[in-house]
Amino acid sequence: MTDYASYPDAVRAIKLGAADYLPKPVYRERLLELAHDLLKLPSAVRNRGKSLFKRISCQALYVDKMARLVGPTDISVLILGANGTGKESVAQSIHGYSERCQMPFVAVNCAVIPRELAPSMFFGHVKGAFTGADTNREGYFGRTEGGTLFLDEIGTLSFEVQSMLLRVLQENTYMPVGGNREKRADVRIISATNEDLSKAVREGRFREDLYHRLNEFEIRQPSLAECKEDILPLAEFFRERFSKELRRETAGFSDGAKRLLLSYPWPGNIRELRNKVKRAVLVSEHPLLSGEDMDIHFEMTSVKDTLYEEKKESPALSLRDDTQEIGRIRLAVEKAKGNLTEAARLLGVSRVTLYAKLKKYGITELYPNKSTGKK
Repeated sequence: MTDYASYPDAVRAIKLGAADYLPKPVYRERLLELAHDLLKLPSAVRNRGKSLFKRISCQALYVDKMARLVGPTDISVLILGANGTGKESVAQSIHGYSERCQMPFVAVNCAVIPRELAPSMFFGHVKGAFTGADTNREGYFGRTEGGTLFLDEIGTLSFEVQSMLLRVLQENTYMPVGGNREKRADVRIISATNEDLSKAVREGRFREDLYHRLNEFEIRQPSLAECKEDILPLAEFFRERFSKELRRETAGFSDGAKRLLLSYPWPGNIRELRNKVKRAVLVSEHPLLSGEDMDIHFEMTSVKDTLYEEKKESPALSLRDDTQEIGRIRLAVEKAKGNLTEAARLLGVSRVTLYAKLKKYGITELYPNKSTGKK
């Protein structure tokens, strides 16, 4: 933190390994959010007044439609999706559409809950229950009373903790550690995972009865590459947000940066986009953010091997292929400095095939002029 925010200091701090850079005054909500992200704390109570970005892609609109549909009920929801796709935002939307919207929304990162402390963290404890228990303490269920408990990375819970959680969902009651009186659990459960829980059930790593309790209604959150229409609006949203937070004057993205944003496959999804835009806002020396500012790099080593490999993904995931192929073509042409013969060699295809791909995807700025034969 600094009282004298400056661009050189910020860049130097980031290069030396700082995770973030906060100019004073430091606002409490921003500091707590950052601390939660950096320390990966097990839980956080989300601010009810925080607005969520409204996405426009067909896939995202369908997810929002499902959230609106299931929101007013008390049905348990399981949200599936890769890391960084915004599963917690879907859970917050469901909470916002529910009658519990004025009550707490508590997000719990199940992956960092120690098995030994899980009973106390979930159900609380009474004074004297164990060494160091100097006061009564509420657990996640007590803090969420009347609201929504979001269990992220639910597939990482140990078998013992799964059993405890199942009992609460079945009986709607729980016992604090060291207590002698049961408490009622008036809590709506939303869980999320990037794992195939049905496979975990078959392998004996996840309880089948708990799986069915959690999966009364399933929502699949698509990857960012499947929602191409959302990429530029999201990037603009993050640019405006971080321009204010970092006190940097920015005006938008260059045409080259926009093309790069749309062609990059975004393996880290929305979280990666957020981080790249934040970096660009911090390091850019011009109002328009460039691709170089965002430090986006395609993996050249995988270009030849994966450009025309047989598709093995499910139909829902195959929408990413065109986006990845366009990105690899652009990268190959860039590496070949515009020489399409060399670019075709790097891609492992013929020059005629490369021409066909350029025409298919409408990459006209790389397509050679028929009269001159030059790019």
